[in-house]
Amino acid sequence: MATETSRNRCPVTDINVLPENCIANFLSLTSPPETCRLSLVASTFRSAAESDSVWERFLPSDYQDMIARASEPPVFASKKELYLSLSDHPLIIDDGTKSFSLDRRSGKKCFMLSARYLTIIWGDTPEYWRWISLPNESRFTEVAELLHVCWLEIHGKISTQMLSPDTTYAAYLVFKWAARVIGFRFEYKPAESWVRLSGSEGQSRSFHLDTNGRQRRERCVVPRRRVCHRNIIRRRQEVDALRESGQYPKERGDGWLEMELGEYLNKSGEVGELEICLQEVKDGNWKSGLILQGIEIKPKISTPVQNRWVISEGRQLEKWPHKYPTIKVFNYFGIDK
Repeated sequence: MATETSRNRCPVTDINVLPENCIANFLSLTSPPETCRLSLVASTFRSAAESDSVWERFLPSDYQDMIARASEPPVFASKKELYLSLSDHPLIIDDGTKSFSLDRRSGKKCFMLSARYLTIIWGDTPEYWRWISLPNESRFTEVAELLHVCWLEIHGKISTQMLSPDTTYAAYLVFKWAARVIGFRFEYKPAESWVRLSGSEGQSRSFHLDTNGRQRRERCVVPRRRVCHRNIIRRRQEVDALRESGQYPKERGDGWLEMELGEYLNKSGEVGELEICLQEVKDGNWKSGLILQGIEIKPKISTPVQNRWVISEGRQLEKWPHKYPTIKVFNYFGIDK
């Protein structure tokens, strides 16, 4: 009985005897973060994790076309180096009107439409908007500065075929404030935006391009009089809730602000143009001081933490509830749960 049971059990695999191309093929079925983690788990994985065959799978299928459209094509010695370069340094493509980059964790494609590429109502009227250069701050040669309008409306379009399939994208207004800002206070009516496929109905969302969101929160921290303590705490909670829900701008790592305009699920095989619109027109109040870099379209990715199977230096597969999720590899090596 014991002999028959041991025969039916799948033997533990010594990963050091596996050929490098086999390990490389396995790594290419995971993700960039998991490949980097596994390269530290066992020495056998280290060289395979550096191979071009692995990182070629993580790059989008049209990456060569994107490089050909770049103003300054990247210089790279390996596909891994190219992947990391596209994650950290966006390529300026299509005569400086767009930028292309990769989401570092997933390899999904990201694009930013420059302000010059967008349709800005009254954007070509010098009394209302002016075009300036911020060489050390913006990735594009020109940005648009709002001088004086009562009707703020911005449109952008991008082909869904340029985006990664089966991916939920979000569009963000990327901007900052000039030294003097008028007409973007919380007391005014909120702006509206939508992101939708051309010719279809999309749900609009409301938000505040509020210059004093942070100061308002800080001023609500310590009440001056006991009688107003509850009201101040309530106001602070309301502001925090709006910020967390995406109804206030958030700071980016590059020094700009971003405001989410909406999201869109790019289904595989769906062909069309994705339309993005921002409007702040209901109040009719005059506005100035907005500096617009563009609209960025990037994936919204959520990776849940769960129990996964990992490879240990003991050369066997173990189930490990690790806070850094790796990969399910038991099926690849023929080992059952």
